[in-house]
Parts: sequence; structure tokens; C-alpha cells
Amino acid sequence: MFGRLRERLQKGLRKTRQALADKVAQLGLAGRKVDEALIEEVEEILVTADLGFELAEELCEHLRKTARGRELNSSAELMELLEQGLLERMPERAAERRPAAGPRVTLMVGVNGSGKTTTTGKLAARYAEQGQRVIVAAADTFRAAAVEQLVVWAERGGARVIRARPGSDPAAVAFDAVRAARAGGYDEVLVDTAGRLHTKKPLMAELTKISRAVAKEIEAAPHETLLVVDGTTGRNGIAQAREFSQAVGVTGLVLTKLDGTARGGVAVCIGRELGLPVRYVGVGEDAADLLDYDPAEYARGLVSGAEFNSGAADGAS
Repeated sequence: MFGRLRERLQKGLRKTRQALADKVAQLGLAGRKVDEALIEEVEEILVTADLGFELAEELCEHLRKTARGRELNSSAELMELLEQGLLERMPERAAERRPAAGPRVTLMVGVNGSGKTTTTGKLAARYAEQGQRVIVAAADTFRAAAVEQLVVWAERGGARVIRARPGSDPAAVAFDAVRAARAGGYDEVLVDTAGRLHTKKPLMAELTKISRAVAKEIEAAPHETLLVVDGTTGRNGIAQAREFSQAVGVTGLVLTKLDGTARGGVAVCIGRELGLPVRYVGVGEDAADLLDYDPAEYARGLVSGAEFNSGAADGAS
């Protein structure tokens, strides 16, 4: 099982890993020593992978301490050094928040097009497969397609969907779902909210209203507020995370669409800069492609097993 998860993550992060490998290969490393000029070139490559300036500087310092003056034989050798540095600096996976009793309420938030509704459906399917009884609140009442999408996912996984007429109060839908879950002995409540730009204050205030509504039925709810971030946005995800955290107290991140971008380092960047744990990473369309974040495996997925083009500059120096 773990081997299949590792394979999915490696496949999902391939574009990021290959982009790094291609740029490293262009450095012409065969016979080249690790000196300050090379380290500066490496730093630029790391920043373009959306690892962030701070982490890029730390990895370069790692090179200075462990490999300065060392003659490299190949690009793969440098990638191994970077992997060692990453493994020591990845954001740790924090334990999920769960109430002592009653259903756990998770609020799903994010900007338009981040993959939030799909992620909600995938989580519902995952929990149901684990034997949990799941209710999904279709609190995106302004987009009929989102509700229909949730229904499809719910039917696949055996979860129940609570929905209302288009244009209904999202907070009321969330409240009804939590009340039904409590009365029916459900284990998980997932509240899918409408996508919204983090710069729109009235829409952000609506999230606060939803949070207050579910807390009226279950004290301390929502227990988790997961921000879904499209991995293709790169460092723009930091601004999103900061605004959503201020509005509703984000407790964890879900990074989606990582299979379609060469900017997979954003997971590391956001987690480190804002101190938010990464809960899940999405590397494909299937429910099985929503993976638990594992710091060591993610680091390996970013740099391990990179394929170097036969025409790369390693031997050209």
C-alpha cells in the first residue's frame, strides 16, 4: 500500500522534479567544484521552483557546509545533496484535530478554481471507505454545478449530502448539516463553501458567519478549517493563505493539481512561511490521488529519481 502511495507522489511531482533536473543539468557539473559561483546559480534554480528565498538560502548554506570545494561527477550528485538538505528542513506533518466526542466538522475554503469541491468529495470518499459515516454540506449555494459535483462524489463514497435551494443562506445549510450529523450519529461533516477571492472582504466575512453557525450546534466547531490551494499558483498561494487564516483561522492546507505544475515547492514554502501544516496533496483526478502529506516522501518526490537528458551539459565542460 505504502509503495503505491510513494509511486503516486513520485508521478504527481514529476514536472517539478524534472524542471529542477533540467536546470541543474544545464550547469555542466561533471568535474566542476562546489564554489560560490555554483551555489549562487543553484539558489536561483531553487527560487524558481517556488521553494522560497529563505529555504533556498538555507539549502545553499547546507551546500557550503557539506560540499564546498568538492568536485562533482554528475547532476545527480548535486540533487542528492539537495535532497539531504530538504529532508532536514521540510515542514512536519501535524496531528489532525478531532473532538473528544460527536462528529468532527471540517470547513473547506479556498479561492475559485482551486479544486475545493473536488477535494471535499475526495475526502468524503476517503472517510466513507474508512468506515466513517459522512455528511457533506453543499454550502456553495450560488453554483448549481458545485452541488451536482458533490452529489456525484457522495454517491460514489456513500456519503449523505445536505443541500438547499439555489441562493439559500450558506450558513443555514452548514447548520442543518451539523444538526443532522449530531442527531444521526455521524462521524464527519464536511462543509463545502463557495470559492471566493481572498481580497473580497464581504465574502470572507461570510465564512466567519458559517463558522459561527456550526459552533451554535457543536461547541468548538469547526474543528478543522482546510484551505485548498491550487499548486499552479505558486507563491501567490501565500497571500491566499494569509488572508484566509486571518478570516477563519485556517488549521491546515491542501495543495492540489501538483501533477500539472513544475512549482511543487509551494507546499514547502507556504507551510514554512506561515507555520501552517500541510494535510493533503492532490496529484491527480481520482480519489486515491489525494494523498496524506509526508514530509520525507514529499522531499524525495521533489528531487529523487530525476531523469537527466542524455544531451545535458554534465559532460560538456
